[in-house]
Amino acid sequence: MEEKLNSLDQLRRLCKGDPSIRPRLAESGAVPAVLNCIDSGEPRLQEKALLLVLNLSLDDDSKVGLVAEGVVAKVVYALHCGVGDSRAVAATVLTSLAVLEVNRVTIGSFPDAIPGLVSLLQMGGARERKEAATALFTLCSFSDNRARAIQSGAVPILIQNAASGLERAVEVLGLLAKCKLARDEMLRFCGVLDILIGIVRNGSSRGVQFALLTLSSLCCYSDKMGMEASREGLIETCVGLLEDDNEKVRRNAKMLIQILQGKSKNV
Repeated sequence: MEEKLNSLDQLRRLCKGDPSIRPRLAESGAVPAVLNCIDSGEPRLQEKALLLVLNLSLDDDSKVGLVAEGVVAKVVYALHCGVGDSRAVAATVLTSLAVLEVNRVTIGSFPDAIPGLVSLLQMGGARERKEAATALFTLCSFSDNRARAIQSGAVPILIQNAASGLERAVEVLGLLAKCKLARDEMLRFCGVLDILIGIVRNGSSRGVQFALLTLSSLCCYSDKMGMEASREGLIETCVGLLEDDNEKVRRNAKMLIQILQGKSKNV
């Protein structure tokens, strides 16, 4: 056991210190042995193996090969059954792998991957929830994965996390709001308008950007939501954002103003 732990530590340090070693190690035939450590039942082996896989996955040329080696099944196992920091690291590995579009398709089609991330988002600690939301954001840039996330119950969990201050959850909502099913769920969630307006007024630049995007989708879809947003002074808030340093915030604010003004004219 100690020899395995030491080997994993040394390999991770090598990969971290010299990125050129990552593809060489990935092609060396060592990956199956590393993956076997993830579901070995030994928590220390699991975490160190996941950290090594994360380092290997940082090499773009290795991402597809790792998936072909069966890394997704092992990482999803850790997502559900990991201990200590393993679940957070597992979510980070999925984010790294999903940088490639072909891997987003493969990971999303794996039955327990997106449900596992949604469960971690609901039940995990602060770091786990942040990493789960990041992985969902990356995966949901592929449209089919948005439907899978919605079907896994992601919408209310994301809204709850956004309300508790996890702005990364708002980024995922911005993507899911492109789907009718997600918009219907958001509109049924009591207080969603107040939550999103609160982020627009007090959030970080990226949080504001995606809260505006989500609100644009909802207000365009629902006349009632548009009128309520106008009554809450959202047009005036958006006008103040037209001079923001972030070009995407300015653009999204302008789009939302046009939607809300259009709703007002139709009354």
